[in-house]
Amino acid sequence: MNNIKCECGHVNPEGTVLCEACGKPIEGNQHIDGNDQKKLLNMRYDGSARRSQTYNKSIVDKTWNFFSSVKVGVWLIVLALVASALGTIFPQEMYIPASAESRDPSIYYEQTYGILGQIYYQLGFHNLYSSAWYLILIALIGISLVICSIDRFVPLYKALKIQKAKRHETFLSRQRLFSKTDHVSAEEKDQLVNAMKDKRYKVRNEDGHILAEKGRFSRWGPYVNHIGLIIILIAALLRMTTPMYLDEYVWVREGEQTVIPGTDGEYYIKNKDFILETYSEDNEKFKAALKKEGQVVKNYQTNAVVYKEAENSIPGSEQKLNKVAEGKIRMNHPLKFDGYTLYQAGYQRNEFTEMTFKIHKKNDPKEKSLGNITIDLTSPKKEYKLDNGFRVVMDQYYPDYYLDNGEPKSKTKYPRNPAFVFFIYPPGSEKAEVSFVGIGKNVDPSKNNDYKLGIQDFQMRDVSGLTVRRDYTLPLFIIGAVIFMIGVIQGMYWQHRRIWIRPKDEGILMAAHTNKNWYGIKKDIEGIIDGTNVKMTEDQQELEELS
Repeated sequence: MNNIKCECGHVNPEGTVLCEACGKPIEGNQHIDGNDQKKLLNMRYDGSARRSQTYNKSIVDKTWNFFSSVKVGVWLIVLALVASALGTIFPQEMYIPASAESRDPSIYYEQTYGILGQIYYQLGFHNLYSSAWYLILIALIGISLVICSIDRFVPLYKALKIQKAKRHETFLSRQRLFSKTDHVSAEEKDQLVNAMKDKRYKVRNEDGHILAEKGRFSRWGPYVNHIGLIIILIAALLRMTTPMYLDEYVWVREGEQTVIPGTDGEYYIKNKDFILETYSEDNEKFKAALKKEGQVVKNYQTNAVVYKEAENSIPGSEQKLNKVAEGKIRMNHPLKFDGYTLYQAGYQRNEFTEMTFKIHKKNDPKEKSLGNITIDLTSPKKEYKLDNGFRVVMDQYYPDYYLDNGEPKSKTKYPRNPAFVFFIYPPGSEKAEVSFVGIGKNVDPSKNNDYKLGIQDFQMRDVSGLTVRRDYTLPLFIIGAVIFMIGVIQGMYWQHRRIWIRPKDEGILMAAHTNKNWYGIKKDIEGIIDGTNVKMTEDQQELEELS
C-alpha cells in the first residue's frame, strides 16, 4: 500500500481523506480547488482510511469489501426477517400436535393445510429455524457485523488517538461551526481554557493550539451494539445444538417409568398419578364457558419422580436408579433438576391398559361364560389358550381404530379406541371362527359363528404429556441484550464534542464539531466565550442552505 506524506510530516495510509495529524485534506482524495475550497469537510470516521476503500485486489479483499458494506448487512437482515416470518405461517415440525392423525410432516402438512401445506413442507419451511441455509444466513449476518465493525472501528480509533491540537487552518475553516476573531488577549485565551475545563472538556495545549474534547466514549456506542448483537447471534446458533439447548416431548403413562428424551438414558421419570380438576357448574365466572364447552379445566398436574442411573451400574446387570427429584408438575409450576426443566404440556385421558373378553355361545340369552382371556394392550400376545380347549388367536390389532374408505386403520399406536380381529378355535377343531371386536362393535363376518367373543371388563389410565427443556444459551442472550442496551444508552445520551482554537496573528480561529446534537455544542460555546471578545461560531451549513 502506498503511504501519503502530509506537509506536516505525518505519513498517512493510502485512502486517507484528512491527514490524521493536522486534518489537512489529502490532495487526490479531497478536492480543495474552486468552489470545493469552501465545502464543509466530511468528518465521518475523521477522514481515516478504511481497509474496504483501500484494498481491492485479492479474493480476501473482495470478500472483506463485500461484507463491510452496510447495504449488504441490511439486505441480509431483511432476508432473515422475511424467512423468519414465512416460518410462522404454519407450525414448525416440533409443534405438530401429539394427537394429530399422523405426525409425519410429509403427511401432516398436506392433510391439515392442503396444497399450501404441501408446498410449505417441500420448500423446507417446516424445519426452518434449524435448517442449514437459515443458520448460514444468521452466520453471514454475524460475519457482516464483525467485518463492518472492524473496518470502521480500527481506523477511527487510530485517528482519534493520534489527533493533535495543532490543526491546519483549512481543517478549521471548513468545519460546520467556525468563527474568526481578529483581536484576543492572553487573558481572554486563559478564560476560554478555564471555561472549557469547567464544562468538563479535556483540554490539550500545543504551542497555543488548543483542543478541547469530551464524550469520546460515545463514539463507540454503535460498536458496543454490534458486540451485543454478535453475542445474541452466537447464542441463537448455539441454541440449535443439543448440548446447549434441549426441547423434547415425552408421554408418561400413570404407573409407568420411562427414559427422559435428550438425556442419553441417564434420567428416568415415573408418573405416580395424573390429576385433572374442573370448575363446578355453579361457578359464575365460567358459567358461559361451562354451558358452551361442558367443562373448563381448573388444574391438570402430574405427580412425578425423577431418577438418575447410578454411577456404579454395571452394563447388563439390574438397573440401579437414585431419586433426584420429586414434585407436582402443574401449568406454570415446572419441576427442575440438574439443569433440566419439566413442564406440564398436555394429557390424554382414559387410555386402555388391558381388556378382558369372555367366550359364550352365540345364541345363549344368558351369555354363560365358557372361558376368559385378558389382553395386556401395551404388549399383547398373539395367541391365548384356555384350559377347556379353546384357543384364541389375535390376527389384527388396531390400537386407535378408525375406518379409511371402508378399510380399518389405526390413527396412532396408543390404545385409545382398540379393535381386534380374532380367530376362535373351539376345542378339538382346527377350523377358526372369525370375529371383529371393538368398543361397541362385535361383528360376525360369516354370520355362521357358533361362538361369540365379547368385552367383559377393561382397565384404563391417564397419560401425561411433558415438555423437557434445558437452555444454557439464555445467559448469553441476557448478556448480549444488556451489552446492546449499554451501547444504545452510550450512543444516545452522550455526544463526542470537540472545540479547536488556533492562534492567528493577534486573534484566533475557533471551530467545533460533534457527531450529533449541534444545538448542545452551540450552547457550550456560548457559555465558553461569555464575557470575552471572541466571536460566536457561525453554522456554515445553515448559511449554505440560506444562500
